[in-house]
Amino acid sequence: MRPIKALVVKALVVMAFLCSLCLIFLYSSLNLHLAHRHRALLEVSANRRSEISFETLSTKPVPTYLRPTLTKDSTKSVLIQVTVTPTPDLHQAAVFATLKKAVPQNTAYWNRVFYSGIRRLDKGGNSTRLDWSHCRHDPEQLRTNIHDFTSYPELHQDFLLGMECRNPPILIDQPEKCTSEDGETFLLFAIKSTPRNFEQRQAVRETWGREALYGGGVRVRIVFLLGSSSLDEPDLSQLLVLEARHHGDLLQWDFHDSFFNLTLKEQVFYRWVLSRCPKVSFVFKGDDDVFANTEAILGYLQSLEPNKNSTLYLGQIISTASPLRDSKSKYYIPPTFYDGPYPAYAGGGGYLFSGSLIRPLYSVSKFLPFYPIDDVYSGMCFNALGILPEAHDGFQTFDIREQDRENPCVHKELLLVHRRSPQQIIRLWRSIHNPVLIC
Repeated sequence: MRPIKALVVKALVVMAFLCSLCLIFLYSSLNLHLAHRHRALLEVSANRRSEISFETLSTKPVPTYLRPTLTKDSTKSVLIQVTVTPTPDLHQAAVFATLKKAVPQNTAYWNRVFYSGIRRLDKGGNSTRLDWSHCRHDPEQLRTNIHDFTSYPELHQDFLLGMECRNPPILIDQPEKCTSEDGETFLLFAIKSTPRNFEQRQAVRETWGREALYGGGVRVRIVFLLGSSSLDEPDLSQLLVLEARHHGDLLQWDFHDSFFNLTLKEQVFYRWVLSRCPKVSFVFKGDDDVFANTEAILGYLQSLEPNKNSTLYLGQIISTASPLRDSKSKYYIPPTFYDGPYPAYAGGGGYLFSGSLIRPLYSVSKFLPFYPIDDVYSGMCFNALGILPEAHDGFQTFDIREQDRENPCVHKELLLVHRRSPQQIIRLWRSIHNPVLIC
């Protein structure tokens, strides 16, 4: 019996030893799990503290445009988070000192709204940011402030009704457009287009708007800026989705793509750059029916004096313009809407400016009332910053002599001409890059 008892004792000892090992292992695992969980909770707590410090402990409320905006991407039916880094405050009315000299203080509606905003700025007020779905003016308010409002053309009335609408949701985004994996963006082509202008966009892509690394190791990228088709036009949204997937260069917002909404397109582009491409060196803003000489543009930019890199605003300059009063003109402005000359501005067919100006331009645009003509409005924004436009003979936004329009040697010396058909753009691009061309 003793041998059996001895075996039983040994078995009990082994079992006790194994149980001890199991308990030690379980205890260690539990401690390790709790440690990880504790560390995770600390990290979440830290993140929440940082969010609280940004959202609630700031001396000023966080503006709506700085908070994440969720929009639906029709290509994937998912939500895209678009954030904008903070912009400098403009609580110094001196920023608008130059523009105040150019814009007379009188009874015209835009002039009154402008000076009302300046007074609000003088008192340290913030710009008005209305929700997109509740931003349209009350017609009665406009009739009260503009005695002949009902006599305005329908397009002008509609513009005034939506004059405070500044935050449309984005429908098609390119969040990875300016990633730094293949170098910072030296020149960004920002081309105004419309949903139906596929041929124009494709001609630009195949010629002067080609994304590439050019001489001197500078990176060029392109985006096309689109609104949405009207209810009276065919729905091209699915075609735009396919185009955006294939080329990766479409940006589209949920507002009617019209001539008077080009000013809105200007502002949403500023906001997009701040979020997606904040380190761009230079921006070329233009139409999709221009012919641009990319190599000549890059050569000019690379030859700039260092002190001009941050203050460039270059194009064909309109320096003595005033509103057109012919109601049949595309550029008609009613006398009771705006009264006075325009500040000097670069023609909207195409112009260049420094990427470092995007942030102050966006800040200024939040206080400056929208204007129906986008290049005039852009000139006002630059003027408000004290940046005066610089003329360059290479920009021909009003075209050149008719007999020179098919001459590649003439175009080889220019930076931009306006307007050209897709077929003309392709022919000119091939011609000026023909190695046997003698000029």
